[in-house]
Amino acid sequence: MPIISHLESLIPAGLRPVVAGLAAYGVAEVGTRLLRILAIIVIARQIAPEQIGVAALAIALFELVRVLANSGIGLRIIAASDAELPAICNAARRLFVLWCAAVALIQLAVAALLFAVFGMAEIAAMLVVMSGVYAFMPPGLVQVFLLMREGRMAATARIAASQTAADHVLSIILALFWPSAWAIVLPKLLTTPLWLVLVRRARHWSPVPGVAPAPFAEFRTFSLGVLGSEILVAARTQLDKVIIGALLGTEALGLYFFAFNAGLGITTSFIAALGIVLFPHLCAASGQRERRNRLLQAGALSLAIFVPVIAAQMLFADWYVPLLFGAQWTTMAPLAAILCLGGVPAIFGSLLTAWLRANGKPQHDAAVSLVVSFAALASLTAGAGFGLEAAAWSFVAALWLTQIPAALAFVRMREPASPDAALKGA
Repeated sequence: MPIISHLESLIPAGLRPVVAGLAAYGVAEVGTRLLRILAIIVIARQIAPEQIGVAALAIALFELVRVLANSGIGLRIIAASDAELPAICNAARRLFVLWCAAVALIQLAVAALLFAVFGMAEIAAMLVVMSGVYAFMPPGLVQVFLLMREGRMAATARIAASQTAADHVLSIILALFWPSAWAIVLPKLLTTPLWLVLVRRARHWSPVPGVAPAPFAEFRTFSLGVLGSEILVAARTQLDKVIIGALLGTEALGLYFFAFNAGLGITTSFIAALGIVLFPHLCAASGQRERRNRLLQAGALSLAIFVPVIAAQMLFADWYVPLLFGAQWTTMAPLAAILCLGGVPAIFGSLLTAWLRANGKPQHDAAVSLVVSFAALASLTAGAGFGLEAAAWSFVAALWLTQIPAALAFVRMREPASPDAALKGA
């Protein structure tokens, strides 16, 4: 169409893949965002805050363990040259099987600890059930990262949105007929087979015969840095709930969990999509100057898109929270508005992660994540002594004071002449 063609011509050529990727995720997320809001409405009206708190704790522990699956193996597929790709994929397939099995065992061990030592039988049972997720992941992971490498973001966006939509629909149905914590937890397992089917339909792949798998050392340096960073990010995004539950109780945790999802949770997936889209875009740059230009363009675009959305959420929280979720949640509107502020430093964090990994420096990303996570969780703990809102203000302030300065400092640093060599040797 002429109008669409004209709009495309206004976008700088270097930004078009990022815009296309974000648009694909944006379109796919519109429906799932509406379903997410509907699910939160139903859950808030059907399930007691204490039960929401139980589900929040179980999911937080599940996400903390599941982050171990984000080992950087798949990112090595994206960064591989065409010549080494078959060997990298053959090795990655084996590593995914071994790694997911190990993660499943760790989760079962956590469940056993919760049951035997802390007497948390219901949460332990939830972790056991959700460990079934790892049985479905290995047969589809190589295909996912090949789709990302090929820039087929529309396909990965559809797959992610379909699984998320199914999760929300199942949560709504279960909440209506079985109003308990299980209504929030069970869909995490039940939607994983759908993800696998969609991935294998979108991208066919099988091990290349006659090609020896790449040595595991090919993955070690890069994977360790990525894994360290992912663990620390998961600690920051999940341990906040564990801390609130431990210091203020499960009812307060349920309120915090609701406020997080009604506020920052609405934009979190969009900001996460930025990192997914940007990393392969930076890896495909022909040189360091082009890579830096791509980053700066993507950063300007991201701030122009996300900051107005975050500002609108904050300004209208007092209006949309009681309207959508019920009058009983009116007092949580200020808490949701405060947590929305965390979206701005999250943009800088996503940009920095993509930048450092594309330059073969995931260990630097892990170091930044360590500082940010420690500051945020320590501040949250200190603030929790004065109530939920004080905890949220402390948490958000720590993010602003660490993530944004770190991103600006690293991007300004002069890079070596051949950063690509670091990636290839990772």
